[in-house]
Formats: sequence, structure tokens, C-alpha cells
Amino acid sequence: MSEKLKVAIVGTGTISNMHIISYKNNPNVELYAFCDLDEKKLHMMGEKYGVTRLYTDEKTMLEELPEIDAVSICVWNSNHKPCTIMALEHGKNVLCEKPMALNAKEAREMKEAADKAGKLLMIGFVRRYGNDTKIFMDFKDSDYFGEIYWAKCQYIRRNGNPGGWFGEKEKSGGGPLIDLGVHVIDLTRYMLGNPKPVSIYGATFQKLFDRRNLKTPKGYVSSSHTDHDICNVEDAATAMIRYDNGAVVNVEVSFSLNVEHDSGVIELYGTKGGAKIDPELKLFSEANGYMTNTQLVANTAMDMGVIFQNEINHFVDCIQNGTPCKSPAEDGITLMQILDAIFESARTGHEVLLNQ
Repeated sequence: MSEKLKVAIVGTGTISNMHIISYKNNPNVELYAFCDLDEKKLHMMGEKYGVTRLYTDEKTMLEELPEIDAVSICVWNSNHKPCTIMALEHGKNVLCEKPMALNAKEAREMKEAADKAGKLLMIGFVRRYGNDTKIFMDFKDSDYFGEIYWAKCQYIRRNGNPGGWFGEKEKSGGGPLIDLGVHVIDLTRYMLGNPKPVSIYGATFQKLFDRRNLKTPKGYVSSSHTDHDICNVEDAATAMIRYDNGAVVNVEVSFSLNVEHDSGVIELYGTKGGAKIDPELKLFSEANGYMTNTQLVANTAMDMGVIFQNEINHFVDCIQNGTPCKSPAEDGITLMQILDAIFESARTGHEVLLNQ
């Protein structure tokens, strides 16, 4: 391996910018090549970031540039599996954006390919790398919360279907559950110590679709958005997840919902104390017979630039120094099992039992 990691980006859509900027900020990385089906976008991104090795076919790129050490997969969800496996089979380490795949079966096949190649497959659970998460875990490790037995997580958008491939089930695998829910479900599971899910009850709703009638602009729009986008995914979902340690998590997510405003609240409740992230981290406990609310004199809010930089730095560190991966493929498989079960419960109207 060269002194600097040679990194390629597969998929140059919106999220790739966070990977690219973070790689450019890491002194141990050489941003080496870009690959995208959209030749116009590919060349625009190449010019923007000063990358001249540009390809519209991943296989060609990997064969012509065997010196590549690692690849970030930033394509639409249905291509996560084939693009990841192709990179692994060519001997590359891979950082695959969330969700890991369309389902748990695909996720297992990806891990099998990584194991066979003897390469790192890291999943882009970027919320694990936030300052809010780090400070929460500091308190958890000191037993501030006691036993955490219940949590609630929410990622609500009032008018937030990004359009493009995000609303097309064949490419995305689903709507807000697989796009937004994956973030908060994984974050709460990580905060709980990565317990195993044992039962799930869920419901999805397809009522408002992508709200094209509204004149109010959306906060986030996909780079592939057009006036003729398909929208056949759910626009809201809710679930209750029960873990093997007895903890229960309630989930609420939406792209479209008649609610006052967008929100992304995480709450965890323990026997000694509780916590809320909205967006600052606040702590709730008791002292000297009184209930107490604590707001830290520290920056506890998540910063998008910082969390992606921390994630990319960790990926590089894992490759160069053998540091244990904080978001491994195993956790990606578990998250896909959870999402599969929520969709199945929504379809049948019944609870789904796991790991029985």
C-alpha cells in the first residue's frame, strides 16, 4: 500500500460531496478517481475537485487503476450491493453509504464478499461519529444513566421527499424509513450498546406522496430531481423495536406529514438518568432529592461537516493502522433485518419475531 491512500468515489451525487471534502481534508489521502453513469455530472465534479481520472464504468476504473486502495460507494441504494462487491472483488477497502443494501439478504452477500477478499467493509452510519454521540457515550460509560430501558427516535420532515431516485422504490428500497429512519434507528441501537432485535411491530403510510402541489420549497432536493419523478414509496412510518436486553425503541419518520415543523429528536430513558438530543444534548436526573435538568457548557450539537470528517478519518485509520471499525458490516446487516421486519409488519399488520 502506498504511503497515501488512493481513494476513488463511485457515485458523484449530493452525498458524495461530504465524502470528497472530508478525504481532501485528510493528509493521508490522495483523491484519485471518480466514477458516475452521468457523464455530464462526472466531468462537472471532476473539474470542481481537480480530479482527472474520470470513468462511467466502475469495472473499467478498477481494472485500469489497480493502485486504488479504497472506494466510497455513494450511488443509489439498489446499486450498493453490486458496486460494493465489485470493489471488494478487486481487492479494495470499501466505505458504503447507508443503508447498506435493499435488504438483509443483500447485506449478508456483501459481508461474505468482504470476508472472502479480506478487506474492510465499513457502513456509513455517520451519526455514530457526532459530538453529541461521543459526549452521550462518555456519560453512559460512567453509568450516569443506569439501565437504559426505553428510547424514542424521530426524523420528521413536513415536505421533504427529495425527489429523484429517493421516491422510486426500485432504486431506493423505500421512503423515509430506509433513508432517514436508518440514521436514528442505528444511533439509538448504538447508544444502547448494539443489542439484538427480537421483535418488531411497524406501520407505513402512503397518503401525501411528494406533495408536488405545494409552493413551499423543500429544504433538500436530490441532484437527480426532475418534474417527472416517480413517487411510489411510503411517506411516513412508525415502529416499535424490542431488543434482547429488554430495551424498547419507538420510531417515527416521514418525508411528508401534516405537522408543525421538521424535527429530529432522540430521547433515552434510564433508571438513573435520561437524555434528549434536540439538537443540543440535555441530561435529566436527580440530586439531593430534587429533579435536575443539565445543559452542558460544551458544544453538544451535531455538525454535518464534523461527523463526516470524523467518519472518513476513522475509515482511513482503520485501513492504515488496523483500528477496529466502529460501524462494521455486521451492524449494517442487523439494521437491514430491522428495516425488513418493519416493512413486513406493515404489510401483514402483525408483529415480526427475529432471531428465534
